[in-house]
Amino acid sequence: MNSKQVNRRDFIKIGGASTLALTLGSLGNPATLLPTTVHADDEEEKVLRFHPDGTFKVVQFNDTQDDERIDRRTIELMENVLDAEKPDFVVLNGDNITGGCDTALEMKQAMNNIAQPMEKRGIKWAVTFGNHDEDSTVKSGIDEESMLKFYRSYKHNVNGKGAKDITGTGNMNLLIWDDKAKKAAFNLWLLDSGRYAPKTIAGQDFEGYPTWDWLRFDQVSWYNETSKKMEKRFGYKVPSLMFIHIPLWEHRYMWFASAERQTEADHARAVEKHQITGERNEEECPGPINSGLFSAMLQRGDVKGVFCGHDHINTYAGNYYGIMLGYGGSAGFGTYGLPGADKNKLRGARVFNLDLHAENVLAETHMVFAKDYGIDLTANDQSMEPSPFEDKKKKVEA
Repeated sequence: MNSKQVNRRDFIKIGGASTLALTLGSLGNPATLLPTTVHADDEEEKVLRFHPDGTFKVVQFNDTQDDERIDRRTIELMENVLDAEKPDFVVLNGDNITGGCDTALEMKQAMNNIAQPMEKRGIKWAVTFGNHDEDSTVKSGIDEESMLKFYRSYKHNVNGKGAKDITGTGNMNLLIWDDKAKKAAFNLWLLDSGRYAPKTIAGQDFEGYPTWDWLRFDQVSWYNETSKKMEKRFGYKVPSLMFIHIPLWEHRYMWFASAERQTEADHARAVEKHQITGERNEEECPGPINSGLFSAMLQRGDVKGVFCGHDHINTYAGNYYGIMLGYGGSAGFGTYGLPGADKNKLRGARVFNLDLHAENVLAETHMVFAKDYGIDLTANDQSMEPSPFEDKKKKVEA
């Protein structure tokens, strides 16, 4: 979401480093040098597989949203979640970094910070992009295409190059196979929901409307056609989860079980109707135009859940006409949260438990929070200096 950012970098540079900037070395060096191994070209090494008992676990981190001097607690949260949950796959679902990076090196340091928790543990991971990832692009010269190449240079990253000739960066799907890699058992859709609406369309501006972006028709069409191709290839519809950064209009409708009425009575009815759990502390912020994605998913019948971020202090999920809609909350301590002393109360991550023995395979999902691990929730700045970073200028095939 587009919210005012506290520029800790300037404070640190003018003399706050001695009291605020902690070195990575004193914190167990969570952001080490860029790995020496480039992204594996061997597709077999990148295959995601269910365990022999039919289980697979996904963790969603949303809105880590920081610069190269990341708040140490963001890394602490990520590491605690990974160690406790031991996921098979992690998605960094947009707004992974934000403004404050002045150079290309600082951009790479910021991205390296959030890659390391998975890289150190050998956990496969991928990214989507949000509205803030290019906030430093003008100064640094690194756009989302360059970011994608950089992320793909890590050994355990499984991002592809992205679908060609459609809107956005890195639109892709990832199959999760059975334990013998003979049958596609599940699928993950990773889509780029964009940044901001254009200034005008047909000479009309968006004053009075939400000004974030939306999934475009070519992306929805790509999902629809790719889903059909998978069904033709395997002889069945592959159940799936979809990750996007900016929520759909249907997220907003679900909370009140209404497109217009927004009363406590409406929400009480919605909780029962849509089995809603979690919190809603800010209004949903979709784009001004409904993309039609939800209609396409209903028609195809393969997507079992769509999960977003963007609105940091929403953590809810529910079943909206057979498709789960939900939020992943915010993992980043360096960005906005709840008001006042409660700022960091909802920092967390979402966990998805997949089970081939469960209906729809998506057996269960829930939030875990920083408070569950005893992480300091004080509403202050605990940013730290990045570790020495040797830019290897890794190149991935364009």
